[in-house]
Amino acid sequence: MGQQQLLLVILVTIIVGIATVVAINTFSSSADSANLDAVRNDIASIAASAQGYYIKPTMLGGGGNSFASVTFNNIAFAADTIDAAGTNAFNANGRYVISGQAAGQFTVTAHPASRTVGDVSLTSTATLGATTIAATVSPGNTAFTDNN
Repeated sequence: MGQQQLLLVILVTIIVGIATVVAINTFSSSADSANLDAVRNDIASIAASAQGYYIKPTMLGGGGNSFASVTFNNIAFAADTIDAAGTNAFNANGRYVISGQAAGQFTVTAHPASRTVGDVSLTSTATLGATTIAATVSPGNTAFTDNN
């Protein structure tokens, strides 16, 4: 009877160990998924603010039907830090870059924190599979590209 109990204890220990490893992997993938969702939400917020900037007259600090001078400094975005040029911003979710500003559209590229090596900062780069999420914003549309 003692050997059966010992065998049962070893079997239970192995099962608990396997369950722990599975739980850690599940939590990790859920955290990554939550971060990507937060980044997509931030990009949608940036796009909505930029579209408001687009329709606001230049006399009131808007773009006057142009995205040519859109930066993080002249749209509403909850960023921890914005660079001097206003084209790079970051928060706890990741780093965001505005590029390709033209009259009719611009591009926002996000580097999610869960896919960035090191601390999230204005100089961090996404290196895990080069995962970025980009959005091309125009007056009436936001088109997402996710190379995940």
